[in-house]
Amino acid sequence: MPPPRATASRSRRRSKSVKVVVTGPFGAGKTTLIGTISEIPVLSTEKQVTDATRAVKPNTTVAMDFGRLTIDRDLQLYLFGTPGQKRFDFMWEILAEGMLGFIILVDGQRDDSVAEAREILTFFRDVARVPYVVAVTKSADNPETAVKRTRAELDLHDGVRVVACDALDRNSVKGVLLELLYAALEDVDAEQPAAV
Repeated sequence: MPPPRATASRSRRRSKSVKVVVTGPFGAGKTTLIGTISEIPVLSTEKQVTDATRAVKPNTTVAMDFGRLTIDRDLQLYLFGTPGQKRFDFMWEILAEGMLGFIILVDGQRDDSVAEAREILTFFRDVARVPYVVAVTKSADNPETAVKRTRAELDLHDGVRVVACDALDRNSVKGVLLELLYAALEDVDAEQPAAV
C-alpha cells in the first residue's frame, strides 16, 4: 500500500510576517522610503499641511503608511511608517506594538531634524527593547560626515548601526533593511544560551 499523500496544508510552509516601523522627524523621507521598496501600492494617510511646516513639504502623514516586502517565500516584512509631526505622536505607541525593530530616519540637511530624532528615538527605545538602525537621508553631498555628525549628536555608541540612505534608491533602502535584519539576528544570537 502506498504511503498517504501529504495534504496541501501540511506540505505548504507557513510564511512568517514581521513588523518593521519606519519613524523619524517630519520630512525625513519615511513615506518615500516605504514607497521605494514596497511591492504593493503604499497605503498612505498623507494630508495637506496646514501650518508653517508647509515650507518643508506640502503633505504630511497623519496616521501611518503601510507597505510590504517579501524577502523570500518564508519571510515578509510589513513596513509601518509613523507620522513625524509631534501632534500625531499618539500613533507612535500604537504602531510600535509587536515590532521586530525600527528604522529612524534623520534628514541630513536639517539641523532641527536631529533634535526631533533624539526625542523620537528616546520614545521608541523606552517603549520596546528591540534593535534599530539610524538612517541619514538627504546626505548625498557628504554621507560619511553626515553619519558621523548624526552618531555624535544622538550620542550613539558604536554598536548602533548608523548608515547613509537615499530613500529614492531601492538598493540603498534594501541596505538599511538588511542592517536592521542583521541587528535582529545578532540580538537573537545573543539571547541563545551558550552550548555546553
